[in-house]
Amino acid sequence: QVQLVESGGDLVQAGGSLRLSCAASGSIFSINDMGWYRQAPGKQRELVAAWFSDGSTTYAESVKGRFTISADNAKNTVYLQIDSLRPEDTAVYYCSAHFTTLGSRVLLTWGQGTQVTVSS
Repeated sequence: QVQLVESGGDLVQAGGSLRLSCAASGSIFSINDMGWYRQAPGKQRELVAAWFSDGSTTYAESVKGRFTISADNAKNTVYLQIDSLRPEDTAVYYCSAHFTTLGSRVLLTWGQGTQVTVSS
């Protein structure tokens, strides 16, 4: 079984910064990709950034230039650096991962979410 544990969410003022972390643990052979999603009240969950095992990354247009995703392969951890926070960034941020198990299965798992609240 694989678990994702997010941390780093907080209440911050507009213009501030946060660094979210997502650590994967369990029966992992390799991580194929990890992503950060967010869901604001009354809205659908949306992808904000993703990291792929070849080192490539992708971002939602709305966060380009302010969000940076990075990974520490040795720690099976992905980070999301969020700068120039805006009130509209307020949401629960979720981490997801596609990973290959020791038995060669490819599975998707989600973290429990971490709350980011930005005050104006």
